[in-house]
Amino acid sequence: MSTTNSAKADILLLMGGTFDPIHLGHILPAEETAHWLGAKQVALIPAHIPPHKSTPHASAKQRVTMTELACNNHPLFHIDTRELQRDSHSFTVDTLIELKAEQPNKRLHFIMGMDSLLSFTCWERWQQILALCHLVVNIRPGYSHQQLEKNISPQLHAHIVDNITELEKHPVGKIILHDCTAADISSTDIRAKIKTGEDYSPFVSQDVHEYIEQQQLYR
Repeated sequence: MSTTNSAKADILLLMGGTFDPIHLGHILPAEETAHWLGAKQVALIPAHIPPHKSTPHASAKQRVTMTELACNNHPLFHIDTRELQRDSHSFTVDTLIELKAEQPNKRLHFIMGMDSLLSFTCWERWQQILALCHLVVNIRPGYSHQQLEKNISPQLHAHIVDNITELEKHPVGKIILHDCTAADISSTDIRAKIKTGEDYSPFVSQDVHEYIEQQQLYR
């Protein structure tokens, strides 16, 4: 894979999620990916009603507050709350259409994990997503790229590129794999730790930890 690029103002890196709660397993890989691509902006997009997940445990307002707190001391990040304004499921394609209309000169790069790539062809209007952005897939260190490519849908193989230089030749429609340092934690794990009284503070920012305790969330 290519090394880190110099900062590029035309790249807008996007990461969606329930963020229930947001944790270092979201923030640190996204920050690493931004530096790798040379992105100067990362938009965190909390989902209202995720189409592939159950109803969030914390309220929309609480999840927004936690996401805002997680952005503290991370100047790359900002929060985009557009999906929370919707009364229906949050579909990535609708968000991308809106962002592209608002910022036509930005090159959109959407972060996802390995599991999401494996199910990507089940996403709402997935072909249109690739017509609007690149996909940046964060994979676990040491995981074989060849193994991942073998397991994805054949429809996606033609979209994969091997390096940033090749990615930059195309405005949209490509998939690049990024060996990313991953935190071995999930929001589900954190909620379980909170419920059983275990220490979860190493996995969230101090501000988010203080907010969860103040609000007595996930008890």
